[in-house]
Amino acid sequence: MAFPTPDAPRRELYPEIEPFASGWMQTGTEHEIYYEECGNPQGRPVVVLHGGPGGAVNPGMRRYFDPAKYRIVLFDQRGCGKSRPNASLEDNTTWTLIEDIEALRERCGIEKWAVFGGSWGSTLSLAYAITHPERVEALLLRGIFLLTQKELHWFYQDGASMIFPDAWERFVAPIPEDERHDLMGAYYRRLIGPDKDEREACAVAWSSWEGETVSVEGPSARPDKFAEPDFALAFARIENWYFTNGGFFPEEGWLLKNIGRIRHIPCWIAQGRFDVVTPIASAWALSQAWPEAKLDIVPDAGHASSEPGIVDSLVRATDWAAGL
Repeated sequence: MAFPTPDAPRRELYPEIEPFASGWMQTGTEHEIYYEECGNPQGRPVVVLHGGPGGAVNPGMRRYFDPAKYRIVLFDQRGCGKSRPNASLEDNTTWTLIEDIEALRERCGIEKWAVFGGSWGSTLSLAYAITHPERVEALLLRGIFLLTQKELHWFYQDGASMIFPDAWERFVAPIPEDERHDLMGAYYRRLIGPDKDEREACAVAWSSWEGETVSVEGPSARPDKFAEPDFALAFARIENWYFTNGGFFPEEGWLLKNIGRIRHIPCWIAQGRFDVVTPIASAWALSQAWPEAKLDIVPDAGHASSEPGIVDSLVRATDWAAGL
C-alpha cells in the first residue's frame, strides 16, 4: 500500500465549517448522546472519536477533513461535552461506547466508515475496529494509547513527573503525602466522594496535569478548558473511572493481542516524537505488531493534535484515506 511522503510547506487545517445536522441519540439508558454531521452529505463517511475519555468534540476537529470529500460524523461520548447527563459513570464503559458508535452508524444509514481518533480516541478506535472490523474502511490514529498499566504508571505515578516537575507539583498537591504511593486510587476516592468542593478541586488538578503536558511547550501552552470546572469534572471523573478499571478490557494487552483481526484495514498513525502523555513506545509496539500500518513520527511534536507537525500528518492522512 502506497503512502504519501511529506510535502513542503506543511499542510494546515481546512476552513471552518458548520454542521448540516445535529441532535441527541437515545441509548436505552440514562445517557443521551450529542452528535453532529458536517461536510458533504454524499461524501466518504468518517467518525471522529475524541480523547479523554471524558473529553469532548470541538469545532476544530471538523477541520482535519476536506469538507467536499467527507461526511464527518462527530459525537460526545457518554457523560461529557453536550451529551447528557454530565459526568455520569453509570453504564459508561468501553463496550457501551462501542454500542453507541454502532447505533450512531445505523442511525446515519452508513454501511462502513473511516475511524479517526487520537489519544484515548485511538484506544477506542482500535477496540471498535477489533469488535466490528467489517464496518471500518480505514483507521486514522494519533498519539497511540494502549491503556496498559505501564502507560498509566508512567503518566500518573512515576515517569512524566521527571519531565514536568513543576506541573507534577500542582498535580499531587491535593493528595496527602501518605496517599501518594497510589495517586490514581487517591484521586478516585475524591472524584466520586461526597465533598463537592473537593471533587471540583481534584478534578481541576487532574485535568490541568494533562493540559500542562500535552505540548512540547509545557505548562504555558495549556488549553484554557482544562482548568474550567465544568469541563474538568467530566474529564477527570470519567478518565479516572476508565483507568482505574483498566479500560474495561478483559485482559492486559488486549488490543495488541487482537491486532490480527484488523491488519487488513488501511491504517495511518501520527505520533509525536516527544509525546509525554502517550509516549512513542506504544505507537512503536503497535507498528511492530502491524507492519502494514503507516507510522508517521513527527520529530518536533508532543501530544497535542494542534501542533503544526501533527496537523500536517493528520491532514495528509485524511487526504490519503479519501482516495482509497
